Amino acid sequence: MNLPQLNVGLIGYGIAGAVFHAPLISTTPGLRLAAVVTSDAGRRAQAARLHPQAALLPDADALWAAAPDLGLDLVVVASPNRTHIPLATAALRAGLPVVVDKPLAATAAEGEQLTGLAEERGLLLSVFQNRRWDGDFRTVRHLVDSGRLGRVNRFESRFERWRPQLKGTWRELGDPAEAGGVLYDLGAHLVDQALVLFGPATRVYAELDVRRAGAEADDDSFVALTHASGTRSHLWMSATAGDLGPRFRVLGSEGAYVTHGMDGQEDALRQGRTPADPDWGVFARERWGALRAGETVEPVATLPGAYQDYYTGLVGALRGQGPVPVEPRDAVEALRVLEAAQRSARTGQAVAL
Repeated sequence: MNLPQLNVGLIGYGIAGAVFHAPLISTTPGLRLAAVVTSDAGRRAQAARLHPQAALLPDADALWAAAPDLGLDLVVVASPNRTHIPLATAALRAGLPVVVDKPLAATAAEGEQLTGLAEERGLLLSVFQNRRWDGDFRTVRHLVDSGRLGRVNRFESRFERWRPQLKGTWRELGDPAEAGGVLYDLGAHLVDQALVLFGPATRVYAELDVRRAGAEADDDSFVALTHASGTRSHLWMSATAGDLGPRFRVLGSEGAYVTHGMDGQEDALRQGRTPADPDWGVFARERWGALRAGETVEPVATLPGAYQDYYTGLVGALRGQGPVPVEPRDAVEALRVLEAAQRSARTGQAVAL
């Protein structure tokens, strides 16, 4: 049976909207990109060229007004972080299910309030934590769940870049309302992944540093989590790393798993490729990680990256055929950790959760 397509309104057409959401929405069976909201003339022209079927609207108010005519089934908020809560709130009050790009909010309290509103209205709310579908993370998750590493004692995870010059964007501003800096940008992914693997954190220690001249928000940071399960997670995030460490180094009682380099889906999307292309998300053999136990080394095929699975899961959730791919309360718990990291960095002391 061919079900009607679900119409999606996308708010924001910067990197998040243009590179991640629009291509994924457009290539997911069951979804149709019905509208793009952006006030930037250059971005409107780009959206018109790449997505000619989509209505182009100047602001969110125009989207709410056009929603009945467009037959909207979902709104995706991919605008700057400080606008996530007001726009998602407006969408829910308009009776529309919402996906919010990470981070859900600047504070856990705001995230909790938005989650409560969605539950009160009986509407879907989810957070786009796409890095759960990185190929290397999928591989780590499989190895942990299968028990091949034994009991995991320490989980090391890095999201490092070499960007010594400022770009002049809102992510570099120090106003807490912006939710900028690498903690909220890259750390939001790393913390989410650690909580998915090892469960809730009971203790947080962090060092948040501003290294680049003129920067206001943290650009070189470290967060250590103690999980209730006993595992310790050490998470590095940086824009100032001239030499990149291992992406994952997972130390267990039966051995370790180590892998280098980033999942390639973001670069592929930036180059105009989509999950509809052959060999999407596949890691070349020379980029596989390895299981290590002393002198014993066993290469492990990296599972393919699959960002498209987020939106495929979302189609099922909207049709009542499964859960949302990322629960909003997961995002709230991650925000509690990020806020604890900020408190720890200010005081120099670990923070109990």
